[in-house]
Amino acid sequence: MRMPIRMKTLAIAAGLGCAALSVAATAAPVAAPKPTPQTSAQAPAAKATSTAPTTSPLLAQDGAPATTIDPHVGQPIDGRIGLQPQVTKNGKFAHWMHNGVLLPVITAICILVLLLLAWVVVRFRRAANPVASKTSHNTLVEVLWTLGPVVVLVAIAVPSIGLLQAQFKPAPAGAVTLKAIGNQWYWTYQYPDHGGIEITANMLKEKDQVAPGERARTDADGPRLLAVDNRIVLPVGVPIRLITTSNDVIHSWAIPAFWMKLDAVPGRLNETSFTIEKPGLYFGQCSELCGARHAFMPIAVQAVSPAQFAAWVAAKGGKMPGAAAPSSAVIPQPGAEGSAVEAAQANAAEAVTGPAANEAAPTPSSPSAQGATGNPAGPGNAGH
Repeated sequence: MRMPIRMKTLAIAAGLGCAALSVAATAAPVAAPKPTPQTSAQAPAAKATSTAPTTSPLLAQDGAPATTIDPHVGQPIDGRIGLQPQVTKNGKFAHWMHNGVLLPVITAICILVLLLLAWVVVRFRRAANPVASKTSHNTLVEVLWTLGPVVVLVAIAVPSIGLLQAQFKPAPAGAVTLKAIGNQWYWTYQYPDHGGIEITANMLKEKDQVAPGERARTDADGPRLLAVDNRIVLPVGVPIRLITTSNDVIHSWAIPAFWMKLDAVPGRLNETSFTIEKPGLYFGQCSELCGARHAFMPIAVQAVSPAQFAAWVAAKGGKMPGAAAPSSAVIPQPGAEGSAVEAAQANAAEAVTGPAANEAAPTPSSPSAQGATGNPAGPGNAGH
């Protein structure tokens, strides 16, 4: 009887040992294999790919390259007396003329008149002159008060005429053409030389004014009443050919830091040129009374390097013109006298109803959607 019991015990032990070996063999494939050098090198790349941005890094939320706002350049400065720091050649010349010519002349004239009044009050008072003088002419005084103002006016006129001429100097070949179109109450911009890029810029509302789904203004966008949802981008050191017009009433495109103010008149194209010398963000406003929301038509210009500008144009779907291409793009103005649109409309009307004068109607502009802010309000801050 003892022998079978021993064999039974050995059989049970052998069975338990086989079960343990089976469990170990089953668990071995589940354990993670030791990474090879190749797998370790590929891991960071896979992680970087998974966190890569889905949008172009050249476009910030407002559609322009990301930048940091300098609170002392390109915008009103709290407590400052005088003009904003200028970043164009004409602006610097005008700033010098204001501080170096006009201000000293005005100060000298005011002091001179004040001293003359004080001298007259003291010298010719009734107590000192009981008998009034009967002198009617003084040749020396008449010559002085005639020649003095003439000299002062000539001293002011010479630099003034030079500045006026420089402000309306035509843009050279290779300039970047920017067409600014005023609307009630927002701005539309076109880049005719860069593939017809079109941008609509509305003022950003404050947090307590936005509707659900709209983006409110932040300090990174700019000051209150000056920040826009889509900034325009211009290159530094490259001449800018600015053309203004309007779709409704007279507006005015003004950037104080550029020494720039050009009216936008319906049915007319006004043109000027300037060159930005310093990168940064510059703010302005419509400077012509244009209706109830005139105070809510801000302008924001972001000046970047030519390389950044070319990258921004490409990200916007445009293209850079040839290096030697002159800035002579034809800027159509719907309904303007002599325009192709006006001629085509007149011919069509004449074919149907006979000759008619001044029957052409302006073709409404159709700004393209930006999609940079997600603001559903559309042009003009509808519902603001």
